[in-house]
This record gives sequence, structure tokens and C-alpha cells, in this order.
Amino acid sequence: MLRGRPERELAAWWEAEAVAAAKAHAAKEQVRVDPGSAGEPERKAGEEQPKEPAPAQPRAAEEGDARVPPRPPPTLPMYQAKPVSAQGFYPHGKSRSKGRSCKRSSDRSEEYCSPRPVTVDSSKARTSLDALKISIRQLKWKEFPFGRRLPCDIYWHGVSFHDSDIFSGLVNKFPGMTEMVRKITLSRAVRIMQNLFPEEYNFYPRSWILPDEFQLFVAQVQMVKDGDPSWKPTFIVKPDSGCQGDGIYLIKDPSDIRLAGTLQSRPAVVQEYVCKPLLIDKLKFDIRLYVLLKSLEPLEIYIAKDGLSRFCTEPYQEPHPRNLHHIFMHLTNYSLNIHSGNFVHSDSTSTGSKRTFSSILCRLSSKGVDIKKVWSDIISLVIKTVIALTPELRVFYQSDIPAGRPGPTCFQILGFDILLMKNLKPILLEVNANPSMRIEHEQELSPGVFENVPSLVDEEVKVAVIRDTLRLMDPFKKKRESQSQQLGKPLASKEEPPESDLASASAGSAHPEAHLPSICLKQVFPKYAKQFNYLRLVDRMANLFIRFLGIKGTMKLGPTGFRTFIRNCKLSSGSLSMAAVDILYIDITRRWNSMTVDQRDSAHLGSTCLWAACS
Repeated sequence: MLRGRPERELAAWWEAEAVAAAKAHAAKEQVRVDPGSAGEPERKAGEEQPKEPAPAQPRAAEEGDARVPPRPPPTLPMYQAKPVSAQGFYPHGKSRSKGRSCKRSSDRSEEYCSPRPVTVDSSKARTSLDALKISIRQLKWKEFPFGRRLPCDIYWHGVSFHDSDIFSGLVNKFPGMTEMVRKITLSRAVRIMQNLFPEEYNFYPRSWILPDEFQLFVAQVQMVKDGDPSWKPTFIVKPDSGCQGDGIYLIKDPSDIRLAGTLQSRPAVVQEYVCKPLLIDKLKFDIRLYVLLKSLEPLEIYIAKDGLSRFCTEPYQEPHPRNLHHIFMHLTNYSLNIHSGNFVHSDSTSTGSKRTFSSILCRLSSKGVDIKKVWSDIISLVIKTVIALTPELRVFYQSDIPAGRPGPTCFQILGFDILLMKNLKPILLEVNANPSMRIEHEQELSPGVFENVPSLVDEEVKVAVIRDTLRLMDPFKKKRESQSQQLGKPLASKEEPPESDLASASAGSAHPEAHLPSICLKQVFPKYAKQFNYLRLVDRMANLFIRFLGIKGTMKLGPTGFRTFIRNCKLSSGSLSMAAVDILYIDITRRWNSMTVDQRDSAHLGSTCLWAACS
């Protein structure tokens, strides 16, 4: 009896192992089928539909984010087989040598393999969903509109890095980017660079942060007026958290009563208004350019070769007290002007209230304007702005994804809003972390009844930006390129492989993007790094901050972090005990809290130069 019990337990254990193996095999087969994938071609009428019906409306994924169950963290198996070289497996563990897409020739040393399609999780794409779907279809990749239990190669978020928890793959948002390009944070970052390099950063209007710098704003305006009585400026007030033109208004004097209301309601930035913009058809316009931040370390920046030009809907006049409230004359925001009776929807790229930037350049070129100089100035503006943002952005990145811990690789499309002055000098208006990627507009059929109508201008520009961003971030790109090169090498043996093998190999890997147009994104950094590396002074400070503080999950320097800094810099000695370090921290904190805004800015500048010199 006693001997039977271990045998029964052993039999039960083997039975459990057999059941687990069967479940694993079934799961593997299910993964191979990829049910629910939106990357399959459309079925013809009369064909049998899959068991799991696809959603009737593609945009349902936007409202259905809450229905997507949270993705559980990956679990480790109870035991693992002997590890095999990673080169023989796909990222999800499927062996290449047994895949159906591989064809082997017995007399050839190399095998022809067509990598599996790249998988994209679009469950959080929101308003960019339509353009993303078109891009994925053009690339012949596989979309998962409702998420997936297994990891995807790319996750497309509509709002921020924290839309969902991701432990691997690529995600189209950087942590901290939304905070970094808010109007106040952007103004602070550019101001630091203006103090260091005033001539290089004169593309950003003079700005003051409200309510903190209201008294400084009043004093500086009065000082300039006293020196030049003919100066009659106009100022534009932008709420820090506003978007799509919400809450923006113009004033002529700091004593404007509306400004007093802003001081009490919410933080804002007040800027000197650009009174002499370049006009086309007597209308003011701005430029929305799409910039891809492909990598933060090393820094890689791409600019789309085309963008959008968004026009006001009332003929422009220089601001005076009688027209300050004419938003359709002064503000170029599409979300505002679309409500004007003069707004013109057009399928042509060169007419209407929204046009392609290339059509504007073509028109300027016909009038003798040096287009290369315009582009050169715009590229310089973009690179300098990104350089101003990257130091603090790297600290955000290190805080959310510390080195040595699992996490995704980040990239992001930014929207730069640029205004051309009458002398063709570009002026930075703002940077958008989540530029609109909608490719349709609302058309009013009857009072209060609207319909979404495709916008060919938006589709031409935005689909190309998203598609070519995906092409640049393709995780299998190097693999395809290496296979394409191998196909061009001479054979190791005298006999040729079968023609069917060559045909399938070339179709799968030799020219995977032959049906696509050339990439619309142009690399500008590190291509032009030599011209701008001297501006990366604050980056060196960020390197020291990250290196010596060893930040993990925080950006604030508390007493423990200050101790770590002292130890890492080897500043502690017999004369400087840890108790003295704590007292020093308290004294520095007290001094900092008692400083005015101007004094803090001076301290920022001084510490930047000191740290950079020490490095």
C-alpha cells in the first residue's frame, strides 16, 4: 500500500504533464492562425466568414479601449528546454527552420526565408486609426485592432506612452514628451538655450510665463516703451493646457482686464505677436511639419518632405484694438477656422483653406524665392528645438525605463507649427506631442447634422508620414536587407536551386517594398550633426545628472539622492560627513525656495555652464 502511493502520485504527475503539453500545443496552433487579425485580405462576397466576426466599424476600437483587457505580464515556464541559438527563432519562439515560408536547397548552404509580417497593436490608436490601417495594409503587415495576448512588434498609442503597460517591442511615444512640449515647459527649455546662444535661438518669440512672471512682463514692456515710444506691440496669450486654439486671445497692453482673469484661472504663456507674417491670397497661414524623433540616444531626427499649410479665413490686417477679437484673421488653427463661413474644403493640394506645404513652396519658387534657403532655415529650427528638449526628455526616459530593466524602444511623430515672416524667416509657434492624424473632415449636411467626409489633402500627407515611420522602425528591416544581399551572392555549389525556390524567396525578401513609393522622411540628424553639436551643452549636464544621481523612477533630488550624488562624485571626506551633507541639503533647499523666478533662471544658467565645464 505504501509503495502504491508514490506510483499513483507519479502517474498523476505524468498525466498533468501530458494535459499541459496538449494545451501548449493547442495554444501554439492557435497563435499560428492569428484569429481576429485585421491584416488578412478582404473576403469576397459568398465566402465563409471566420468564427470570430470582425467589427462592423473600424473606429469602434477608439471608443472600445476600455473593453480591451489588460495584457498580463509574461510568465516564465516551470522548466525550459536546452536553449537554442536565438538566430533560429522568431521573436515569439517559432522556429525558422520549420516555418512554411522557408525553402531549403540541399545543394545550397544558405536558406531562403521570408520573415513573418510585422504585428501592430492599434487598440489605442484613437484618431490616427484610419491612417494607420491604410499604412499597415500598404505595408502588408498584420494589425491587431483589439490587442493581443502575445506581444506585438509595434504598439501605436494615440495619447501618451502610458496608454498601456508595455514590456517589449516598439511604442510610438516617449515618456515625458507630452509634458515637455506644453507651452510653459517648451518656453522654459528654449529660454535656457536663448540665454546660452541668443543668436541661434532667435526663432522663438519673447515669452513670459503667467502668473509667475507677470511683474517681470509688466516691467520689461514698460522699459522697452520708455526706450522706444513708437513701439506699439501686440501680445498673444496661450493657456498652458489649451489645444486647438482654445482660450487664445490677443492684447495690446499688460493692463488688459482679460489678462487679470487669466492670472486667476490657469497658467499661460504670453508672447510677442508676429505682426508681419507672409501672406498668400491676402491670408495669413502657418505650416504643420511632421518630425520623427526616431531615437533619443543616439539622437536621430527625420523631417517629412511635405506638410500642411493651414489658412485663416479672413483677409489679414495688422492688429489694432478694433480687430483683436477677429480670430479668423489672426489665428490659423484648423479647429477654429473650420467653423468660419469662408472655410473652403478642397480636394486640390494647391487651393482651399488647407493645402500641402509643397504647393506653397512651388508658388513661392515661381516668384523667385530661394526654396533651398527656406528649407535650410526650417531644418535648422527643428534641430535646435529638439536639442533644447532632449536633456530633460532623457531624464524622463531614464526615470520611466531605467537602464538594465525591460522596456520598449520609443519613437514619436511630433507636429511643428511654424510661421513664415514676410522676410521668409521661420518662427516656431509651438510643438505638438499628439498632432492630429485624422484623414477626414466634418461636413454639415443640414443644421446640426454632420457627416465625416474623406480629406484627400490630409490623406496624401498623413498616411505617407505614418507608413514611412513604420518602414523606418521595421524591426525586421535589417534581416530583410541581409537576405536580399545574400540572394545577390554567387552560389556555393555549381547547381542552381529550383526556380520555384528563387521566385518565392525573391518575392518574400528580395524586394519587400518594391510596390511602395520612396520614403518621404529625410534624416537631418546626425546627418548635420557637425553643424549643431556645439549646441548640445545642456545635454552634457543631463549626462552628468543621470550618471551621478543614478535616478530610478524619479526626477526629484531628495536627501537620499543628494547623498548618492556626493558619494558618486567622491566629494565626501573626513571633513564632510554625511550629517554635514544632510545639513547642506537643507540649506540649499531653503535658499532655492526663497529665490524669485529671475534668480532661479540665473541659477539654472550658472549651474548649466558649471556642469558643462566640469564634464
